Amino acid sequence: MTGSSSLISGVAQRYAGSLFDLALESKSVAQVEKDLGRIEAMIAESEDLRRLISSPVFSTEDQRQAISAVADKAGISGLVGNFLRVVAGNRRLFVLPGMIKAFYLIAAESRGEVAADVTSARELTQAQQTELKATLKSVAGKDVTINVTVDPSILGGLIVKLGSRQIDTSLRTKLSSLKLALKEVG
Repeated sequence: MTGSSSLISGVAQRYAGSLFDLALESKSVAQVEKDLGRIEAMIAESEDLRRLISSPVFSTEDQRQAISAVADKAGISGLVGNFLRVVAGNRRLFVLPGMIKAFYLIAAESRGEVAADVTSARELTQAQQTELKATLKSVAGKDVTINVTVDPSILGGLIVKLGSRQIDTSLRTKLSSLKLALKEVG
């Protein structure tokens, strides 16, 4: 299984790297990031779109036409629109979420930033995000871009992944630890 995920990661890196090179050349990195963010949000919100990109049942042409229609409807054209069509034509849509994350990392690194993935039980306010960025900057020694995901199942607290480090202050984890400790006592 590990070999498979590293292969997917390698594919995601190569595609994201190529897209970044093209975006840099055309001075459109910010626009590409914005468009990829919209695609990422659409994938998160639509079960049908997730099924389209992950299911091997759909033919290459069906996937290409469907992703073209999605991009057109969302007003995503240019580099990202073409990128989506190429990815679909090469039967690599199942790696698209990884490609998007890899692009964000490459873009952040080119700006001298590090990216942190933050999972929160509820949406963070702008003030909370600013404070979190400042705290992470003091730890990392660089500017930090945060990608926030809301997951109510963690109940409270945060899970922060910064590079190879993970800090889990979620209430779910604390309750699990307490439950385990109580089982050992009893």
